[in-house]
Amino acid sequence: MEIKIGIRQSNRELTLDVDASVEDITAQVNEAISQGTVISLKDAKNRTVLVPAQALAYVEVGSETAHRVGFGIG
Repeated sequence: MEIKIGIRQSNRELTLDVDASVEDITAQVNEAISQGTVISLKDAKNRTVLVPAQALAYVEVGSETAHRVGFGIG
């Protein structure tokens, strides 16, 4: 699943491909914001990304469905 994280005072966004569910990501983000801590996410390549909750502008969580690949019409 793809996640896009907007950072305050930055023109760029972080884009991650993670194996977690929408509910897991939402819970982690909500907890970090409420406690003022750091969000720690592991991407599909097992890299860890840390974002301070105060720096968040937005978090966009993509769908969990598999996307079609190819040019077939059906």
